[in-house]
Amino acid sequence: MNNEKLLAIAAQFAIEGVVESIKPLGEGFINDTFVVRTEGDAPDYILQRKNHVVFPDVPGMMDNIKAVTEHIKAKVADPMRETLTVIPAKDGKLYVEDEGNFWAVCLFIADTLSYDRADSTELAYQGGVGIGRFQALLSDFDKPLNETIKGFHNIRWRFQQWDATIAADPVGRVKEVQEEISWIEARREEMMSFWALVENGTIPTHVTHNDTKISNILFDKPTGKVLCAIDLDTVMSSTSLNDFGDAIRSYTNTGAEDDKCLDNVGMSLDMFRAYAEGYLSEQRATMTQSELDWLAFSGRYITFEQVLRFLMDYIDGDKYYKTAYADHNLVRTRAQYKLLQSMESQYGEMQAIISKLAAL
Repeated sequence: MNNEKLLAIAAQFAIEGVVESIKPLGEGFINDTFVVRTEGDAPDYILQRKNHVVFPDVPGMMDNIKAVTEHIKAKVADPMRETLTVIPAKDGKLYVEDEGNFWAVCLFIADTLSYDRADSTELAYQGGVGIGRFQALLSDFDKPLNETIKGFHNIRWRFQQWDATIAADPVGRVKEVQEEISWIEARREEMMSFWALVENGTIPTHVTHNDTKISNILFDKPTGKVLCAIDLDTVMSSTSLNDFGDAIRSYTNTGAEDDKCLDNVGMSLDMFRAYAEGYLSEQRATMTQSELDWLAFSGRYITFEQVLRFLMDYIDGDKYYKTAYADHNLVRTRAQYKLLQSMESQYGEMQAIISKLAAL
């Protein structure tokens, strides 16, 4: 996109100062992100083109972000650094619509560090602190949030999609993956029973981040400590266990998500312990006993869901996930299943770790 167009879009937001430059920031898979530098003492900003295919309700998404960040700002010592600050458009809206694209701006938080991946128990611990603190700050948030992605981590919804895909068998692959299908069906009742506890309120719902990778945690450069969680596009209401489980799925895997060598894949109990310790150091006081009872299981739940989604997409003809080769989704399915099996084999130890940390 040319610079004149970006300048014209930025000019529609209530930013301070004179724009000096607008340059791409990172290589996001979903949104297009730019850093807006201003002259003199004026602050800098982040400008994003939001993906309205992934997020069909961008106005609702921005309303969610504004609501949760305002709630956090009322609780923290440095509200301009300890959460995102949404900058409205000059017409008062939280976005600008231009030729079918949606744009949003937030304040650039200076003097920060970020990490692409958690490759040590120390970073796993800090990742747990970041998401645990985010959830703890929002534990008393009681406003309704918009559902920006339908059925996200809702296994009842996923099984409805699954059953329809199996029945349709659009590219004739069902017959070749009978063993893999049996992995899903053998765990259907267990996963549905867990989700029923969320549906009936036994496991409460709260604000969830829904994208818990370490790169979505900002660190304060002067101190090296966790500053805040960012990338709040997927903020919705669900069980806080989804965030924990998703983090465990990604942080603890000793192999790649699409590892062809299954011997590489397993769950690192040390990484599990480190993330759980960081998470519970911030979140323990706000959690119910039912949440603690099912916290370790959430890693299995989210990993199972990902096995199902990879296999479902393979059966559906690879329509959702980008693939690099013909059987890529099947390779992903098998690698995630190996991770799930590793979690299942260590589940007793996972529960014991949670029990010990919760008692501290």
